[in-house]
Amino acid sequence: MSRRLITAIEIDGAGGHPGAWRGAEVDPAAILTGELALQAVQRAEAAGVDLATFTDTLEAPADIPDRVSVWLDALGLAARIAPATDRIGLLPTITVTHTEPFHVQAAVATLDFVSSGRGGWVADVSTSAEAAAVIGRRDPAPVADTWREARYVVDVSRHLWDSWEDDAIIRDASTGRFIDRDRIHYVDYESPTFSIKGPSIVPRPPQGHPITAVRVNTPEALEAAAEADVVLLRGTTELAERVAAVRSVGSARVLVSVSVLLDEDPAAAAVRADGASHLDHIGGVERLADLIGDWKVAGVDGVHLRPASLEVDVPAIAERLLPLLRAKKLAGPAADRATTVRNRLGLRRPENRYTGSTR
Repeated sequence: MSRRLITAIEIDGAGGHPGAWRGAEVDPAAILTGELALQAVQRAEAAGVDLATFTDTLEAPADIPDRVSVWLDALGLAARIAPATDRIGLLPTITVTHTEPFHVQAAVATLDFVSSGRGGWVADVSTSAEAAAVIGRRDPAPVADTWREARYVVDVSRHLWDSWEDDAIIRDASTGRFIDRDRIHYVDYESPTFSIKGPSIVPRPPQGHPITAVRVNTPEALEAAAEADVVLLRGTTELAERVAAVRSVGSARVLVSVSVLLDEDPAAAAVRADGASHLDHIGGVERLADLIGDWKVAGVDGVHLRPASLEVDVPAIAERLLPLLRAKKLAGPAADRATTVRNRLGLRRPENRYTGSTR
C-alpha cells in the first residue's frame, strides 16, 4: 500500500493574500497577539494536518497603504504555539545568512524541547542589501555563496545537537552530579565563513535532530536539498522533473508548495482574489483534491498549502479538503496521540555521531 501524503500549511500573517487582514472575519489585533496563527494551527492539527511552517525574513515589511507592515518573529510564534498544541509539527523559517549558527541551533533545539519532539526549521538565506544593513555584520553575498554557507550551518547544527549524548543528564542526587561529562563532546568546526568550538548549551533534542526543511526554487537551493529532511517545491510546472532533481541529491520528503484560495462560488472567489499577484489554485476543494492526486502521481510525498486567508481557507482545508483527501485515500487518519515529527514523517531518529567517542 502506498504511503499517505504528508499535509502541511503555512502561517503568514493573516494569510498569503496581502489584503487578508481586511476581511470582515478577521480581528486585525489578533495578528500581533499570535491568536490568529494559534487558532489556525489548532484547526489544522484537529483535522490531522502534519506540519505548520511559519514565514519570516530579515527585511522589514514594506510600508504600503492597506497592507500590514509588521509581523511576528517566526521562531517566537512557533514557541508561543507549541504548548497549546500536541501533535502538529512546527517549522519556523530562520534566515541563516546573517545569524550566528551556534544560537540558531540552540533555538531550534529549544523549540524541539518545548514542543516535545515536534520542532524543526525552514532554513533560508538572504542576498539583499537591506538585510545586510539591518544586521550590520557583513556585506550581501551572491546566492550561490549563501546556500553553500547554509549547508554548513545545517551540518554544524547537527554536530552540536550530537554534542550531548542522550543520557548525558544523570541527575544523581546521591553524588551531586547532574551531568556525565564523559557524554558531552567537544565540537571543533571550521567552515569558510565561521568556526565553532565546544559543545552546545542545550542538551540533545528529543528528536536527536529536529526536522530541517528547505524551500527549493533555484538551482542553488537545490544543492542544499542534500542536507534537508523536507523539501518544499513551489509551483506545479514541470513537477515530475523537479521532484526527480531533488531525489538525485538527497532523500528528503518532497512537498509541493501551492498557494490556495478556496471558495465554491467563482464570483466570490474572484472578489477575494483581487490584489493577489499569484495564486496557484482559486476555486473549490474538489478540484484541489483532484490536483493533489495528480501531484502524487508526479512523485511528491505531500502537499504544503499556503492559504490566502487563515480565517477563511484554513477552515475549508480542515473541514472539507482533509476529509475528501481521506475519502480518496490520499491522506491517512488524523493522529490520535502525540508523536514526534520524525515518527509522523516516517524518518528514523539519527544515531549520535559521538557515542563512544573520547573527543
